[in-house]
Order: sequence, then structure tokens, then C-alpha cells
Amino acid sequence: MSSRLPMLRLLLAALLLSCFVPPAFAQRVSARDRAAAEALVARMGQAETRYRAALVLAANGDPRGAQEGNAALEDMEDVIDACVKQRGCPLSDLLASYKRLLKDGVDASGAGPDEAGEDDELLEADPALAADVPEAVRAARLLGDDRLHAFDRMVRYNPAIQAGIRRWLTDMRPQLMTSYENYQVMRHLMWPEFEKRGLPEALLFGILAKESNGRVHSVSRAGAAGPMQFMPSTGRRFGLGPDGTGFDTRYDPRSAAEASAAYLNERLRELNNDVELALAGYNGGEGRALRVHRSSGGSGFWDAATYGQFPPETRDYVPMVIAAAWIYLHPRKFGVTFPKVEAQPAAFKLVRPASIYELTVCLGNTGNRDGYMRTLRNLNPRFEAETVIPAGTVLAATARVASLYHRHCEGGPRAELAHALVTADPNAALEGAGPLGTVAVGNVTPVPGVATTVATGRPQPARPRSAQVRTYTVARGDTLGRIAQRHGCNVKQVAAANGLKAPAYALRQGQKLKLVGCSK
Repeated sequence: MSSRLPMLRLLLAALLLSCFVPPAFAQRVSARDRAAAEALVARMGQAETRYRAALVLAANGDPRGAQEGNAALEDMEDVIDACVKQRGCPLSDLLASYKRLLKDGVDASGAGPDEAGEDDELLEADPALAADVPEAVRAARLLGDDRLHAFDRMVRYNPAIQAGIRRWLTDMRPQLMTSYENYQVMRHLMWPEFEKRGLPEALLFGILAKESNGRVHSVSRAGAAGPMQFMPSTGRRFGLGPDGTGFDTRYDPRSAAEASAAYLNERLRELNNDVELALAGYNGGEGRALRVHRSSGGSGFWDAATYGQFPPETRDYVPMVIAAAWIYLHPRKFGVTFPKVEAQPAAFKLVRPASIYELTVCLGNTGNRDGYMRTLRNLNPRFEAETVIPAGTVLAATARVASLYHRHCEGGPRAELAHALVTADPNAALEGAGPLGTVAVGNVTPVPGVATTVATGRPQPARPRSAQVRTYTVARGDTLGRIAQRHGCNVKQVAAANGLKAPAYALRQGQKLKLVGCSK
């Protein structure tokens, strides 16, 4: 897209000089002309949205980015050309949008500050040239005005937000980067739901980062679940919960984003479009937010009387969400370079049965330092990580994951090794098989369809089962997986015996569990 900049600079200069409107032409604009001008403004807005989406694609290495961006810029050129000829069209406003987008393009292409400054200078009008042309002077002033994003106009930027930004950029920077990577993979599922409901993308990212870091299977101690952390009762109000298969749609990225956007719009309608109060309701309960809003006479969240009526958790939550959103919109301002994420949606069909754990080992981590388990889990939330998924199942993924699967996991040494590693039973090391290193891992030939050990390649011995069913009292911080590992249990068997639902297996402190089929 940067190859178009010289031509666009010339176009802007020519259009700027054409902004002079003789006094005789300054007459009342007819309803027809006004409607035509409004249509051009709407077309420019649509083209601007397309161009910003193209920048994201280009930043993530998607070849469609350049093509989409050039097409959007051509639309904008056509709009501006038509605006010059259309009576009543706000040409200066459209030129301001044009310049702002070109600067975004320079930023996205990796230009340094000096290069960006040079582009700004080329795009500015010469004040001496425009001194006697009032409309051109106004256009020149607007061209130098970096208008705030819609989200920036919706919220207050204050010391609490600055403190939140400091936290995200210091001890919480790893969580911020993780949130960004996870969001980019799910963006095609989540962002359209906010866009359709007129909500800014930055708000979606901020909530996702604070609530779950973009981990679809995140569950809080209070029982909130999914990437947007819905409580069961609130989720049911907005169409989330167990479906016909028993899957809890709170874990589905698209459904969660749709419900979240609907919930926020409901809060905004009853809280005078105050985003901070809507976020306070998201975290601290809609009833509390509405009561505080009414009792304070409609004051905003940052009013001392209003602010003091929310619990500390909510007073922390609101600025942290806004801070994450602000960084998402203005990364260069804070010296942030978000990682490039190959997020082009794709799918692949399993040639052989495998779990997400097995696929994670087999895929490796080419192009992603942390590997692809989170990508697979987030895009396929119906499957638990350890569940063996039947052959023929189509899994959602990215283009890179699909390519790695076809290269390494349909068969061959790495696929066999991955299967051996995830089916190995540590207890088999105590069955007299000798030191684990006596058999080369590469020589293991697992028995098809039967769990094997890495050391021997032989079927695992059956686990001894205790004759008596024991109980266990859940302690703080316990998870079902840790309890099962500690007592030699099968997770699914214990879950079924205690009525725990996958994939969260939510536990509460003090709960009594039946340890069915455990060996320790």
C-alpha cells in the first residue's frame, strides 16, 4: 500500500488548491445536494473501515492486505473526486480522513519517526499559498489535526488510566502480548459482532485482555467463564449456556462476543451512554451500576461520589480495560510493537485420531514461540485438550497450523513420537521396565489404538483400582486435574461421578469429591 503514497500526495495537493470556492457559488444547498453529499460522506466512512481492516491484514502478513488496501484507497479517491464536483460536500473533512489514513499506512509499514514526519510535511498545505483562500486554509488546518479514534472520545484519559497503562507495560506486559496474540487469532470471529452493534474494537480488546487474556477456557472462582467471562445467569439472559450437546456456549468466541456487545449496549442505554459506568456494570453487576447512577444524579464514573460506591475490584477494572484499549489504539505512542500473528483462518481434517495435546506436540512451534495449543483450543472450544478427537473431524485453525499439520502430523516419525509422548504413563516407570533411557525414543513403535509407554512401546499395564470409594475435600486453588494426578484418578471418571461438566470442571472450596477408580 505504501507504493501509492506519491500519487496520493499529488492528489491531495491538487484537491487542496481546488478547495477555493468563489463567493458567487456560496448559495443555499438543496435537499438533493445535501443528500448526495451525505451519501459521499457515508461512502468515505465505509472505505475508511475497509482500509483499516486491510492494515491489520497487512500487519499480520496476509497477502490480501495490500489488495484490500489499494481497493479502499481507490474508493476514497473516487469519493473525493466526486466531492469536488458536489455542491455542499465537506471536502475538507474528507481530506482530513484521507490524511489520517495515510499516516496509519505509514505507521503500519514500519516507517520510523523521521520518515513519518517527512510524510506529514509533504501532505501539509503551504500556508502562504493558501493565505487568500479561506476554504483551503480551513482544509490545511484540518489536515494537521490528528482526530481521535471514536473510542478516545468516549472515555476519559486521566491519571487512573495512565497508571493502568503503566501496569500493562511493566509487570503485565506478557499478559498484554498474550492477549493480543490470542485476540488476533479469534478476531474474525469476535470483532464482527461488535462492529455490527456499533461498538469500537478497542473496547472488545480491552475487556478480553482484562477478563481472560484471550483464553477461551478461562474460569473464575466465582463461576464466570469464557473469553468474556459471563456468569451462568447473565449468560442465559443473552443466549449463552449449555446447548443440545451439553457444550457451554460461554466458551464459544463468536457467541461470547455477540452476547458481550448486546450486554454493553443494554448498559449504555440505561446509563446515559457512559462507557466507564457500563464497564463498571460489566464487572460489578448491572443492578449496582444502575443504582449508583441514579443515586448520584447521573454523575459519571469518575465523580468522587459515584466512584466511591463501587468496590475496589471495579475501581481497578474500569481503568485497566480502558488502558488496554488505549494501548491497542496507540501502540507507537507507548513504544509498543505488537507481535505479528499469522491469523488467516483455515481448517484441516484429521487423518488419524488425535488430541489437542498430541497435535500441539506434533505441530512444533515454527512461527510461534509458544506453539499452537492455545490457537487450537481457542478455535475449537468444544474439545478438551486431552480428548482423543476422531479421524475425519474438521478442526478450525490458521493457514500456518493447517500447513504444519499436513507436513508433520498426518503420519511419519513426528506424529508417532507425539502419540507416544501424550499416551505415556509415568507409573509404567515403576513396573520393572528399567531406566527410561534404555530404549531410544525414535525406535518406539506404538500399538495402534492402544496407549503405550515411551520407554517400551508396549501397552500400558492396567492401573490398580482401589476397592473402596474415598472422598476428598476441595481446598483453595485445587483443580480437578491436579486432584486426579495426585490420587491416580481418571479425570473424566471422577468428573462423571461428581456431576462436573466439561470443559471447566468448576470446583468450589469445601466441596466433597468422590474419588472413583483412583489408585493412590
